[in-house]
Amino acid sequence: MRSWVFDAYGPDDGYGPDGSQNPVHALERGEYSGAEFEQMLAARLLRTDGGAVVAEGILQRMFAASTSVPAMYDMIRAVRGAGFRTGLLSNSWGCDEYPRADFPGLFDAVVISGECGMRKPEPAIFLHAAKCIGLAPEQCVFIDDMEPNIAAATACGMTGVHHTEAAQTVAAVQDLLGMPLNAHSPYPGRDS
Repeated sequence: MRSWVFDAYGPDDGYGPDGSQNPVHALERGEYSGAEFEQMLAARLLRTDGGAVVAEGILQRMFAASTSVPAMYDMIRAVRGAGFRTGLLSNSWGCDEYPRADFPGLFDAVVISGECGMRKPEPAIFLHAAKCIGLAPEQCVFIDDMEPNIAAATACGMTGVHHTEAAQTVAAVQDLLGMPLNAHSPYPGRDS
């Protein structure tokens, strides 16, 4: 699987030397269902005892330890409460893992790769996301934990922030917007 992930964000076009498509690209674009991807992935894995890996539910098991980061939620609420538009642009490994109930209070638009048929770092998805929130790319700050995605967003005209941990990301966004974004800052319309 390592080659799938590394190649998915490398400089190539997502196709191997034999013309086969990277399964991560296809999953993120919604070209493979989660079940199809799970079957392909499980076929490449072995348990430590040499047994077969159960395909069904492997994506859910992979993401079972994922948790929300309250500081990032607070930052998004503060930015939105200060009158800025916010959007989520995410590469999906299946569309069931998202806390969709949180979205209306956080984002003006949500772009999920598997739902729109494009994926980061393809330029078209950044332009689409900017259009969905009614802004030119040059008016957007794009935050991501993958450097190739930051480079692609920047090439489209966006300002990129490489997320490594919440405090650094909040500080970078505060500097860009010229305003404090802590939990105790009073903003009109702030959710919490």
